[in-house]
Amino acid sequence: MMILLKVTFAVVVSVALGCGLFYFKQEGIIFYPEPLRPDFKYSFPFRFEEITLPVDGAEINALLFKADNPKGVILYFHGNAGNLQGWGEIAPEFTSRGYDILIPDYRGFGKSTGKLKHEDMLHGDAAHVYNYLKERYPENQIILYGRSIGTGMAVYLAKSVKPRLLILETPFFSLLDTAKYHHPYMPQKLLTAILKYPLRMDLWISDVSCPVYLFHGTKDDIVPYSSSERLLTLIKTEKKLVTIPGGGHNNLSDFSLYHEQLDLILR
Repeated sequence: MMILLKVTFAVVVSVALGCGLFYFKQEGIIFYPEPLRPDFKYSFPFRFEEITLPVDGAEINALLFKADNPKGVILYFHGNAGNLQGWGEIAPEFTSRGYDILIPDYRGFGKSTGKLKHEDMLHGDAAHVYNYLKERYPENQIILYGRSIGTGMAVYLAKSVKPRLLILETPFFSLLDTAKYHHPYMPQKLLTAILKYPLRMDLWISDVSCPVYLFHGTKDDIVPYSSSERLLTLIKTEKKLVTIPGGGHNNLSDFSLYHEQLDLILR
């Protein structure tokens, strides 16, 4: 009996320590920014404009890539790693289809200043960027595009504004759901209590009024394909799930089906 009590105590202590470490270190677990010096000069073989937007306690650095005779603009919320020098490489996917594209870096990424401390910062900064775009483009020409963790910001924003479209690439049901998927050893109620970035898309997406398009690969080992299937059932407006057979989390643009469907959506 004494041995059993000692083992049980050791397990409880280990779980408690693990949860405590997760709470205080979760920004480093969820986000992988690559900071850049303030004087860093971006370099691309295509046209772009660098923009700095003041937000509460920080500055958001963004790049606007230009199309010839644009039909509108895409506000692109990128994934959880890197910076704009890397993410800017995707711009031709959209400028070649006749759209300008604005990509902001999150706080602490690239040349954006400040530090992420909680989810509300992400949503507040996204709203600032959207309001800036509305000063330059009619709102009915703005398309929201979220990739991976960026789908959380895109969905939350879309429920309170009126963009033309919402496009989600490899979206999660919620970041809380994905955290439970990857950390099954953690008590679920405790994980719910300590996660500072739950990104509850499952609670928001039914309030989105514009058409919603989802892209997801069947071999995604980071965010399960079932996440998109479950989200689809909650969407109340026009919707479509583009299933990429064999697609992973970071390679959907390698598949012709992705480009064919993007052509149809952005025509």
